[in-house]
Amino acid sequence: MSKHFFTSESVTEGHPDKICDQISDAILDEILKKDKDAHVACEVTATTGMIHVMGEISTSCYVDIASVAREVVTSIGYDNTSSGFNGKTCAVITSIDAQSADIALGVNKSFEIKEENKFNDKNNIIGAGDQGLMFGFACNETPELMPLPISLAHKLAKKLTYVRKSGILSYLRPDGKTQVTIEYDDNKPIRVDTIVISAQHNELVELEQIREDIKKEVIFSVIPKNLIDEKTKIFINPTGRFVIGGPVGDSGLTGRKIIVDTYGGYSRHGGGAFSGKDPTKVDRSAAYAARHIAKNIVAAEIADRCEVQLAYAIGVAHPVSIMIDTFGTSKMSDEKIAAAVKKLFDLRPAAIIENLKLKRPIYKNLAAYGHMGREDLNVTWEKLDKVEALKKELSYKK
Repeated sequence: MSKHFFTSESVTEGHPDKICDQISDAILDEILKKDKDAHVACEVTATTGMIHVMGEISTSCYVDIASVAREVVTSIGYDNTSSGFNGKTCAVITSIDAQSADIALGVNKSFEIKEENKFNDKNNIIGAGDQGLMFGFACNETPELMPLPISLAHKLAKKLTYVRKSGILSYLRPDGKTQVTIEYDDNKPIRVDTIVISAQHNELVELEQIREDIKKEVIFSVIPKNLIDEKTKIFINPTGRFVIGGPVGDSGLTGRKIIVDTYGGYSRHGGGAFSGKDPTKVDRSAAYAARHIAKNIVAAEIADRCEVQLAYAIGVAHPVSIMIDTFGTSKMSDEKIAAAVKKLFDLRPAAIIENLKLKRPIYKNLAAYGHMGREDLNVTWEKLDKVEALKKELSYKK
């Protein structure tokens, strides 16, 4: 295969869309602390001087939603007027209703129980919270088995936040974006071709200082030296000014960064967002399960790359389809691998929730810098606990 380029982006926790994701997931976490069986679908918008929390929540507990939203915003760094948005003084509006009774019919009692009388398995109890398709992906480009472009973009975004919060670059403000273009040769990453960073800053700092500081403190401390050469292009605040940022510069909305949340566009995406949804929503739980499957397949060295698609019908526990695509990188047929996956992984929502321990308040920390590859958070879908079982089932020998 000839050389080609692939680009992925990430954003910092102060990006307006990511503010909304974090508020949605912080509310979910607070509810799960008190009511692990709550049904939550929480959306947030943010704009100049205002946060609007809306959605459908059915729970037996009380959570002070406004206080949760304010704490998230101020912890990000929007805690004074100099950053353009202040979580202490902005308006917080709530519009919350209970989960639709029609949806609850399928979630609370699955098709398998109502129509097929399959009462003998606890994992038949609940059905999928919606129809839809979810993708999981893994490849052997990085230690965490993620595509290199999104892995580096996330690391740059996290470092940009670190140098701001630690005071190393105290003139930075919370909003920011990163982008990395990787050159591939025969599907192997060989070098970084382009790096783009846009970082919000106060109006007193000179552009040249910003560019030199970010090169030194962010780019050259994150990107491996062997991936940068004299042809690597670096663009830092290419417009020349980024003072107005956050919800003042652009309105924010939960679920608008689904590619940042997953694989940076390297893999297909089913379209469903994660943040603010309890794990009965397969948009979230099945996407985590699909990543778990793909990562274990690649870790078992059954394939260099693996994409998993799961599809569900609302109210039905069992997935309606399971697809494996190894892009010609496996000596085994995709059909044989799919059969092994179907045998070894219980992909009914109740089983996913139990096996991956998804009723814990773990979600706010996932709402920035990606949901996949997060070995730093020790999330269950990143565990390599099915490697040996897959090798045994497939009688695989390298």
